[in-house]
Amino acid sequence: MNLRTFIDAVRETGDLATIRRPVDPYLEMAPVIAALDGRPVLFESVVGSEFRVLAGQCSDRRYFALTLDCPQDQVMLRLAEAFASPQKPPAVARADAPCQQVEMDPADLRRLPFLTHYAGDAGPYATAAIAIINDPDSGPNVSFHRCLRLDDRRMAARIVERRGTDTALQKTPGDLPVALCIGLPLHVLLAASMAPEPGVDELAIAHALAPTPVVRCLGNDLLVPAEAEFVLEGRITHRAAAEGPFVDLTETWDGMRQQPVIEIDRITHRQDAIYHALLPGMLEHKLLMGMPKEPSIYAAVNQVVACRNVSITPGGASWLHAVVQIDKRHADDGRRAAEAAFRGHPSLKHVAVVDMDIDLYDAHDVEWAIATRFQADRDLMIWENQPSSSLDPSASHTPGQKSRSAKMGLDATIPWEGPEQGPRLHQFQRVVLPKAELSRYLQTGQEP
Repeated sequence: MNLRTFIDAVRETGDLATIRRPVDPYLEMAPVIAALDGRPVLFESVVGSEFRVLAGQCSDRRYFALTLDCPQDQVMLRLAEAFASPQKPPAVARADAPCQQVEMDPADLRRLPFLTHYAGDAGPYATAAIAIINDPDSGPNVSFHRCLRLDDRRMAARIVERRGTDTALQKTPGDLPVALCIGLPLHVLLAASMAPEPGVDELAIAHALAPTPVVRCLGNDLLVPAEAEFVLEGRITHRAAAEGPFVDLTETWDGMRQQPVIEIDRITHRQDAIYHALLPGMLEHKLLMGMPKEPSIYAAVNQVVACRNVSITPGGASWLHAVVQIDKRHADDGRRAAEAAFRGHPSLKHVAVVDMDIDLYDAHDVEWAIATRFQADRDLMIWENQPSSSLDPSASHTPGQKSRSAKMGLDATIPWEGPEQGPRLHQFQRVVLPKAELSRYLQTGQEP
């Protein structure tokens, strides 16, 4: 399901909000997206640009389920399967690649409707661009980078140190070829958010989720999703420019840094292209950050206990908190699961482990498990001064060093009588009263 078929699908379900009046990308569009957070919204008339804008396509788990054609509680398992079994995507000819239908002449970043979200932003940003580069040693790498537009041909990109793109750039004496793709199918965005081992192409993970044909760029050898709405071909240079401030995942300000400058040489796009705008700090940003980390937690926990599902929660900025559901078979499985979860996602700060009768997507249910099955002096685990996330404003941050934080695990599973004696089910299982069929008791048209 590409971006166009997704729009058709959510229009059919009634989820799509369509805005036909002119809306300005400078400070006006973001508040509209925020007011509709959780729904896809299509802006048909964009001030200063000939291109339409879509936002919110990734703002609810049900949109991922719709795209992957599976129940919501199976999305993580689909991601885990694709993560474990990548499939090389097929290459197509330029004539069969919608992303190369039009070549912009001359290439001009100012024609694209980059949004300025907050009055304190450093400027107009591209927030839903995936960067495709080729590491000299390990091959293709796909990742998200926010990009601040500097002028018609240059952007400053936030490139996190010691990760894929930065590692490849440091190995490259000159400029590093890059293709920035905007307007992508949901499954490609999910795959680009994952962090597989070096040498695993994220587009191969995408193709394991759904068909993902690729095409070679016009000016370099990089392969890009043929269904992309825009492809910006260019080079990551070793020159730097100020980037930031910018509101990040935790809805707090990320400050200014000197970051690499990307020079754009060529822009291709589909006929009547649609630009994807991702509102920072809102549901779309959170889900795209958090959901792709769930399979790595799932894999790590499964190495020590029987894991059934994982949810990285929006309340934890979809990055710092997780709920892990296990099939408990030994008294210490809850503790072992919590320890493994931090190995699966090192940025994780707090994790709750629950039994299979708890709906890990329901915060009320998880809190109920903590209230009725957890004792702090028995089930609380704390690890001090651990490597953590730079996104956590409460962590300790030293320039040039990994951020540090305390970490906490909560074993909210049913306690066992002894090491191998089994759970105390009678005391801890919830008693559910069957609900009556109200039509037998209420008159026709009577409100309950």
